[in-house]
Formats: sequence, structure tokens, C-alpha cells
Amino acid sequence: MIIDSTPKKDGFVMPAEYEKHDATIMIFPERPGSWPYEAKEAQKVFAGIIKNVAASEKIYVVVSGNTKEKAAELLEGTANVEFLEIPTDDAWARDTAPTFVKNRSTGEVRAVNWSFNAWGGDYDGLYAHYEKDNALAKSICEKTGYDVYDAEPFVLEGGSIHSDGCGTIMATESCLLSPGRNPKLSKKEIEEKLKDYLGADKIVWLPRGIYNDETNEHVDNMCSFINKNEVVLAWTDDNNDPQYEMSLACLETLEKEGIIVHKLPIPDHPVTVLEDDLMGYVFEEGEDTREVGERLAASYVNFYFTNKAILLPQFGGENEESDKRAVKILSELCKDRKVIPIPARDIIVGGGNIHCITQQIPAKG
Repeated sequence: MIIDSTPKKDGFVMPAEYEKHDATIMIFPERPGSWPYEAKEAQKVFAGIIKNVAASEKIYVVVSGNTKEKAAELLEGTANVEFLEIPTDDAWARDTAPTFVKNRSTGEVRAVNWSFNAWGGDYDGLYAHYEKDNALAKSICEKTGYDVYDAEPFVLEGGSIHSDGCGTIMATESCLLSPGRNPKLSKKEIEEKLKDYLGADKIVWLPRGIYNDETNEHVDNMCSFINKNEVVLAWTDDNNDPQYEMSLACLETLEKEGIIVHKLPIPDHPVTVLEDDLMGYVFEEGEDTREVGERLAASYVNFYFTNKAILLPQFGGENEESDKRAVKILSELCKDRKVIPIPARDIIVGGGNIHCITQQIPAKG
């Protein structure tokens, strides 16, 4: 059911990701312009992530007519998995599935539907046809029974926001003020939309995100709440790296807000598109393409909280030491969860990472 109101009016707020979930949503990958070689390796990694999520919560896996048999094969015998057959354009559930809000008094959970335009529409969107992805959130709610607040035509992706669960939303100016999102709205008007539909009282604006992030620098690649008023921030000590000034600007903003910041260094060596990767893509007309040597927006901040674990990207190869360092840092900071390292190079070649392919549904009650 579509609700003719806003979450703010009705006393709903977006919980923090580290709060208890009822479920997680993922989409089984297949798009040839994102996932090389018919997504065969990506599908294996997705299946591994789904199994890790399913160990502590239900998971809805969106499949198409093309992927349902392969998904069922790779996930055979896995408990807590429910397949939803819905057509999609790609597999970025964070950005195309609903955002969920909760009433702290009643425990009720509802969904929010945003407009999706492939990260920029005609201005700088990444693919030309995104109608299926734009329709996905409402379709998921119809199949799962969640009532929906409809924020359309306001354009937003789930990866562009983080919540502390207490009324503070974090976002990047580079993304939400991009001309490809809501160019007719002022920063103040965008703030009011976020407050209305996320039940927020305050917006913390970070200036930038991760270097070369094709989403116009989503916050979920740059900075994440691990507790109220406490975050991890993507970082580098190399002042010759273009990421240095971007992270420094965010650090200064966070410190001015009085937020506790833990630095989570990016991989020691850039993760790039290899010639073998490039040979496996099949791009359609109007789709953003890749080139050999292109630096991918690799960040350890793009992890995902499950009810009992943190699923942490690992990039392998010459970044083995920085992979281990990230595990150590998060294990020390989040002692209530097991940090599970996930080989994620087959996800980053699609342009995002573990957080980008997951969307939590907060627990009722």
C-alpha cells in the first residue's frame, strides 16, 4: 500500500545498519556490461555472500528468468533464502531496492521508494535504460508486504546515505548535489527531503567520496557509522594519492561535527581493470564503458553488517597486507561481530562492492 504521508510525520526513522535486521535483499547478477564473462565468477561470489548473510537472517534474492536456475543451483540447501522473480537492469540492491524506516514506538517497519536514474540520468548516468531498476522497489514491497512511502520524483540511491539510527544522516555533497540527481532543488530543499523521508533531524555533508567512484562518490564507499557518533573513514597517508585531499576534507568536516573518526586505509595499491577483465564485458549502446588500467573505487569501508558478522571486501594480490590490516582494524572496533573476509575483486569490476549489493530490512518490534 502506498502511504500518503511522510515517515517524519508518522514518527518513522531510518535505523542504523548495525541494528538488528529481519532480512537482507540482494539481486543475482547477470548484466554483461557490469559482470565479465556472463557473470560466472560474480555469481559465485554473490552466492557466498548470500550464504554468509543467511547464517543469521533471512535473505530475499531477486532473480530473473535467466538467473533463477543458476541461483537455485549455487544456493541449494541454504536455509533462510527466498527467491523473488522480478526483472532488473542490474544487481545493485543498495541503490534500487527500497530504503526501510521504523517507528520506534510501535516497532512497525515501512519502505521508502525513490526515483532511480542510473546515477545521473541524461547528465552522466551509467546506462541508458533503467526502467526495470526504477520499478524494483515497489515490486519488492508488493511481494513482501511492506507499505511504501513514495518519494518520487526525488532521485536518490541507497548508497548515497548512511544513518546513525538516531536522526543523523550522512551524505556526500559530490553525489547528492550532482546535476544528474535533483538539479532543480537547492541544497536546503534536498536536506528537507532527506529529513522528511528518513525521519532525520540533521544532515552531515561530507565534501567528497572515493576517487574515481562513478556514482559521483557515494558515502557508503567513504564513511560508515559503526556506532552512534562514531565512524570509519576511508584514508590514505600518501599525500600524492588523489584520495588524500578528498579524505582529509571529510576528516575535517567530521571532526568539526564532534564525530569520533577511525581511519580505515584504502588498499595500498590501486585496484585496476585488467586486459582480461575488459575482454569479458559486453557493453550496450549508451552504457558507460571501461578501459585497461582504469582505477576502480576500491575501499574497505564498503562492508556490510549482518546480525552477527561484518562482511569485509578483500582485494588480494599485492593488497594482501592491506586486506589483513582492514580485518584487524574492524575486528578491534566491532568486537560484537565476527569479521568475515570476502574475496571481492569479482564485485569491484562491476563498479561497487559488498555494501552496494546488499540492502537491510530492519527488525520489527
